[in-house]
Amino acid sequence: MRVLDLTRVLSGPHCTRTLADLGADVIKVEPPAGDLTRFTTPRRHGLSTYFVQQNTGKRNVSIDLSTTRGAEIIRALSDEVDVVVENFRPGVMTRLGLDPEELCASNPRLIVASISGYGQTGPWTGRRAYAPVVEAETGIIASQGAARPDGQLAKDPHSHGDVYTGLEAATAIIAALYQRDRTGVGQRIDVSMAETMLYVNEHLHDALWDGDDDPGWIRSFRPGDYRVVHVADGEPVLISGHPAERGTFEFFCAAIGRVDLVDDPRFIDVEARLENYEELCLIIADFAATVPDGDEFERIFAEHRLAVGRVRQPAEVTRTDWAEAREATVHIDDRGGGTVEVPNVPWHFSDAPDVAVSGIPKYRGEDNRRVLAEFLGYDDARLDALEADGVLSSRVPKR
Repeated sequence: MRVLDLTRVLSGPHCTRTLADLGADVIKVEPPAGDLTRFTTPRRHGLSTYFVQQNTGKRNVSIDLSTTRGAEIIRALSDEVDVVVENFRPGVMTRLGLDPEELCASNPRLIVASISGYGQTGPWTGRRAYAPVVEAETGIIASQGAARPDGQLAKDPHSHGDVYTGLEAATAIIAALYQRDRTGVGQRIDVSMAETMLYVNEHLHDALWDGDDDPGWIRSFRPGDYRVVHVADGEPVLISGHPAERGTFEFFCAAIGRVDLVDDPRFIDVEARLENYEELCLIIADFAATVPDGDEFERIFAEHRLAVGRVRQPAEVTRTDWAEAREATVHIDDRGGGTVEVPNVPWHFSDAPDVAVSGIPKYRGEDNRRVLAEFLGYDDARLDALEADGVLSSRVPKR
């Protein structure tokens, strides 16, 4: 499967990284200025680790799409590929002379996937949209603030709107390819970050509920209430399960050796336990402080059907025996004799043993000549002229 990747930064590149890791031949098209993530740090041998993580395994060409001949090259390449992925603002593709409808008319088997903040239609089409603002608009920031003890509204460090949308777009592309196998015809795909953030919000059903509710149950599990406690050696741990919930409360009582709390008037039912929730959490925290370490804490709570997780720094988990056994990270060539460590694919197929992050990260325009000769038959004279006129450009460092 051949994919022409016109995307930049994260939502589109994560989509096409998924396709590349699944075996697609992805050709990333960068403007002369380069993808924004190339200029982040840390960086090694002219390659940022951010760019490496999202773009390893893709071929790379650099074409000035603002030029007539640059757009002509993209139209020609679109006739030779299976999928085009773009995450420009709605209308930009048409302004560049790359109207998706025309691309599909020229290549009826083509699938064009468009990723945007609010979709290709509707009153918010023209709004500028990055993950943080979409997360604000779709209730994620409000939910995160509500889960904080102080209620302060703040953005967490992860770009949920980008990566989730990239995955949803990849899913839609695979479905469209499956349909094309039966119909022989491609189609357009419109995926918005805003709709994705509603789609992946497992608690939206609760926010949309306006009927009566049984006060004897915890609404939608309320995982924002779960507390981190510290064992005797200072290690932080989290227990999955709401201590006030029916059934789960009894598990907590048994685990901490306080079955007497079941008959305590402060905790006699869900409503009472929620009213005295801080006191209940303090009792659990006091018990945790008497347990020597995380291993013993997990053993105790596992005996009572409760899962425990250590609060690790992101890099810590990659140094565990679990990560080593699962090959959760992989070392990628840094183009200078060393390697850069990035997350590996999360899929393990019984009949596809070689599925993994593979290949090397490319410099901007590194594959200009190879790709255009292979796909379009351009000879050296034509390639030289395109480079001389600035339609093609590259930044490949000298050894």
